[in-house]
Amino acid sequence: MTNIAIFVSGNGTNCENIIKYFKDNQDINVSLVISNRADAYALVRAAKYGIPCKTLSKKEINDEAAITPILEDYNIDFIVLAGFMLMVPGFLVDKYCNKIVNIHPSLLPKFGGKGMYGRHVHEAVKAADEKETGITIHYVSNVCDGGEIIAQFKTRLTQEDTVEDIEAKIHVLEQMHFPEVIEQVIKQTAHK
Repeated sequence: MTNIAIFVSGNGTNCENIIKYFKDNQDINVSLVISNRADAYALVRAAKYGIPCKTLSKKEINDEAAITPILEDYNIDFIVLAGFMLMVPGFLVDKYCNKIVNIHPSLLPKFGGKGMYGRHVHEAVKAADEKETGITIHYVSNVCDGGEIIAQFKTRLTQEDTVEDIEAKIHVLEQMHFPEVIEQVIKQTAHK
């Protein structure tokens, strides 16, 4: 059994989708949700499915002595970032080498890096008059949005698309593809 921890900061639609996807899976289990914000609605979503939740401050997340025992208590093998707004500390990147994945709402390397998240990305895509956008699922490294790309999925854009339209198109791709890619990565990792 592979135990996943999902790291969140916000609303949690991807978090809930991942929990539902793996709900009856015999090999992969969402064991824990960690948030850096006590008011993250993702915690409400996770609790609805009986998933244990922990709220840790930025300081605690960056403190190896604080976060490592929690991950060990839940036998965490794999970490998924689903709208997590902090950099993952280097000691976790090392400990979970190629076992931490993130989703980014653009086709990296375009529109990535510090400050590029959520609506900021969609506004930048619109301002650049892009003809397509999409999602990038990538391994987490010590560089913001710099880890090796695992998969990308694209969607066409028109000049009439608003920022809200772009966001809706991205949301469809996230819901459709993120859990499947997580499952594929975990299965590949298990066979190495």
